[in-house]
Amino acid sequence: MTTETGHLARPTLSGSLAEAVIRMIGEEGLVAGERIGPQRDLAARFGVAVPTMREALRRLEGLGILSFRHGSGIYVGENYNRSVLPNAVLPPADRERLVELVQARVLIEPAIAHQAATVREPAAVARLADLLQDAHRCLTTGEDRLWRVNVDLHRAIADAAGNRIVAEVLDVILLLHAEDQRRILTLHGDPRADYEEHAELVRLITAGEADEVARRMHEHLTDVAGAIGPAKD
Repeated sequence: MTTETGHLARPTLSGSLAEAVIRMIGEEGLVAGERIGPQRDLAARFGVAVPTMREALRRLEGLGILSFRHGSGIYVGENYNRSVLPNAVLPPADRERLVELVQARVLIEPAIAHQAATVREPAAVARLADLLQDAHRCLTTGEDRLWRVNVDLHRAIADAAGNRIVAEVLDVILLLHAEDQRRILTLHGDPRADYEEHAELVRLITAGEADEVARRMHEHLTDVAGAIGPAKD
């Protein structure tokens, strides 16, 4: 929504900004890995304050549509122009929706893990090992980006299954309310136990133990859903 001057109207500002940036990327013919303008220039372009622009850009980062590189700038992310994308403008989830989000994952991720252990796409399996090391560093140093590393690990499991559409569908679920994945980790309450479960999932996939990793994935996600609390009937 815009005003007569072309500036974005405040009632739907955050969502409108996100949509406008996506349109801008398409109009300028940018592709994944190419840099977009600085935050200050984008804020001037859309007629908003820099903090407001930053909030919209961070929302798109959470969806994988943009990528922030420290000291370098903002780039078009890997999720731009995918076949399936999450909604960029959904409000924050309540506890009930968080439980339903994890329950949806219980229905599909065990089968994805089974396929990952069967296919074991090499680049994705290598990335799983790297992400596991990164998660361990986060635990050791207390970095608060552990939630994002955990999300990326589950995404890499889908990549290891070797089916691009399956990976994109899981991205929608994992990146839906991406910031709320941080809340899920907090509500789960035991980052160390969560890490150990992820390490076992990676070990089983690497070893090709498809049936066992499917069982463990179901158990892992069921435990997470239970820790958050029951959804309402």
